[in-house]
Amino acid sequence: MTRLRIERALISVYDKSGLVEFAQGLHAAGIEIISSGGTAKLLADQGVDVLPVEEVTGAAEMLDGRVKTLHPSIHGGILADMGNRSHVEQLAGREIEPIHLVVANLYPFEETVARGGATETEVIEQIDIGGPTMVRAAAKNHAWTGIVVDPSQYDEVLEAISEGGLDEELRRRLAGEAFARTAAYDAAIVHWFQREEELPDNLVIALEKVHDLRYGENPHQAGASYRETGAASWWAEALQTQGKAMSFNNLVDADAAWRLATDLEETAVAIIKHTNPCGVAVGAALIDAFEGAWECDPMSAFGSVVAINRELDRETAVAIAERFVEVVIVPGLEADAHDVLDAKPNLRVLVAPLPAADGLDIRRIDGGFVGQAMDTVILDDWEVVSNRQPTDEEVEELELAWKVVAHAKSNSIVIANDGAAVGVGAGDQSRVGASEKAVKQAGDRAEGGVAASDAFFPFRDGLDALADAGVTAVVEPGGSRRDDEVIEAANEHDLALVFTGRRHFRH
Repeated sequence: MTRLRIERALISVYDKSGLVEFAQGLHAAGIEIISSGGTAKLLADQGVDVLPVEEVTGAAEMLDGRVKTLHPSIHGGILADMGNRSHVEQLAGREIEPIHLVVANLYPFEETVARGGATETEVIEQIDIGGPTMVRAAAKNHAWTGIVVDPSQYDEVLEAISEGGLDEELRRRLAGEAFARTAAYDAAIVHWFQREEELPDNLVIALEKVHDLRYGENPHQAGASYRETGAASWWAEALQTQGKAMSFNNLVDADAAWRLATDLEETAVAIIKHTNPCGVAVGAALIDAFEGAWECDPMSAFGSVVAINRELDRETAVAIAERFVEVVIVPGLEADAHDVLDAKPNLRVLVAPLPAADGLDIRRIDGGFVGQAMDTVILDDWEVVSNRQPTDEEVEELELAWKVVAHAKSNSIVIANDGAAVGVGAGDQSRVGASEKAVKQAGDRAEGGVAASDAFFPFRDGLDALADAGVTAVVEPGGSRRDDEVIEAANEHDLALVFTGRRHFRH
């Protein structure tokens, strides 16, 4: 395989980590180094011979450094097809030497935006122009020019140079990575300019692989996890303290569990199976919340994902260790709790930051995507439409049930009692079917409990099923053509009925 011999390199980087050692390696290999600005100064200070860009271009940088490398003497050397006689003659006519390697990384635009507090002028100044131009030029001409965009590539490139040069496979791969970097950079800039548009006309998203997974949802499907470049990602930033690698299904269920647990302000535990809650509870003591959540549906909780919105204590860790759980997600671990779980080596434990509350919720459909604003649960503007007002205790239970039902697949009904979901009817094709499923799961615990419905009751039968089981208060969006019949049923059962005016379908 033909190797590209490197004789001349251009270095212009913002991230200077590992740069001195890399440049020293290039210099030791007899490679001439061209550089500009702060990069040139750093290398010169470290004893690396550098040819300033100004000596190549014959022009000093201008516009406060906005124009340094944007010059034919630079880009001609990068872009020339050395197999094209005309290109070679044009370089000779202008006394331009070819550049065989470009080392460039970009101004920290994403980091500046993510840090917050920067003015618009400060953000705009972090939009790199010369860097991406050089990167794209070198990547396009990868047959004759190598491109390095990340310090993680330095060692591999030095090794290739020591073996005679960059082979075609390496140059092609580096070019692909370079275009991926500039595409992600541009996507971040587009996103910033569209920051006040909820659903922009053009949506540009860049993703970077975090992990290769053993397989996808099923063993015959390939799988990998990706994060949006530059975006906060709780699962990508979480610390896995023990256990096997997270699987595709683990990640999907973990995201559902962590979002539900962190939606609850009280000490709470959420148990998820196939993205549906099969147990949720709040309590003054964490152990009480865990036991309450587990008792909702112990059979489904087997092999589940457990999310806890408080630091995990030893007592609760012992209770978890006594059950079969796939994943535990917590904001922190007490030392003795860690020791308890450490005895379960296959249990995956994640210490995680809070999930992002904003952004677009995007789903793949054939040939495209559908996108929407993230769903949020609001407890304001509730309207009591029944004759009986809910008691303060019922209101607390209704708020819990309403938050939980918003995280269950539609059609969904959640029955709550004594600070816990005791019956979850999720993913049913009919509203009454969801009610009956929740009632069956709750059993005697439905007596004196409350219920939430993610959408309106199209008929009174679903509410009748709840009332017959002993439910005393129900919260639902309202909006059915038969609302009057449903309200009449509530009054017949002396049941408190609250309309929210806000639906929480989840497909």
